[in-house]
Amino acid sequence: MSEALEDLLALLDLERIDRDIFRGTSRPSLVPRVFGGQVAAQALVAAGRTVPADRPPHSLHAYFLRPGDPGAPIVYTVDRIRDGLSFTTRRAVGVQHGRPIFHLSASFQQVEDGLEHQAQMPAAPDPLTLPTTEEMLAQHADRFPDPTVLPRLAAARAAVDLRYVADPPFVSAGQVREPRSRVWFRTNGKLAGAHDDPLLHVCLVTYVSDMTLLDSILLAHGRGGWVIGDVVGASLDHAMWFHRPFRADEWLLYDQESPSSSGSRGLGQGRIYTADGRLAVSVIQEGLIRTPRAPRRP
Repeated sequence: MSEALEDLLALLDLERIDRDIFRGTSRPSLVPRVFGGQVAAQALVAAGRTVPADRPPHSLHAYFLRPGDPGAPIVYTVDRIRDGLSFTTRRAVGVQHGRPIFHLSASFQQVEDGLEHQAQMPAAPDPLTLPTTEEMLAQHADRFPDPTVLPRLAAARAAVDLRYVADPPFVSAGQVREPRSRVWFRTNGKLAGAHDDPLLHVCLVTYVSDMTLLDSILLAHGRGGWVIGDVVGASLDHAMWFHRPFRADEWLLYDQESPSSSGSRGLGQGRIYTADGRLAVSVIQEGLIRTPRAPRRP
């Protein structure tokens, strides 16, 4: 297991300060706020720790309310909305400096058998034939106007082995492309022992799901993204549905596309497949996407 993955697992191991109150810390991000995937994953950890282990999460719906302060702890309060015969519902709110920054509603279900069908997994090359994030960044270091961005981007993704099927937005900036992006990912190391927990696998994929979902919006407009500086933006809301079991330490294909952008908002939707073709997760997110405003003249 890599040191970066150990740090991420520690980040998701929230401190329980009361029956339904948890506290988490943050890690440095590419932007001067807490990474949205971190808050979503921590909130799901908090909610999941109040639910019986035989009821895995099947969906979550979340809103990013305010930018998080990376230098301050986040307190998560969990409301036990409902404990039914088959389903359990929880609400978790992340609070900093006395104000809510994040709101999560999550539903958990006892495992059942039922009717089965799924969308077919798209064709994709073997992930081991694709460059790692570190290799890709080294090949395109000249793309970053700010030289400090490259090491920060590499550090932000060091816990995850993430491999792009085609060039990411920051490589093809200036070129309008189909609004579709695909990446393979898995944790940078195997989960074993106490870490081999089904809830933790779900929370890790929740963390990763916010890394690249808005890329397809940028591709449609030839924008390179926040690391290039030709747009500014943030996640607004995030929804996930967990269809079938998966492991975060085994290869998963994240197929992402954008059907629309307007009003400075873009919609990204994705499907996450296991390497053997099972549809594991569906994801939808709306993000704020703005072009930088010219500085005002004195």
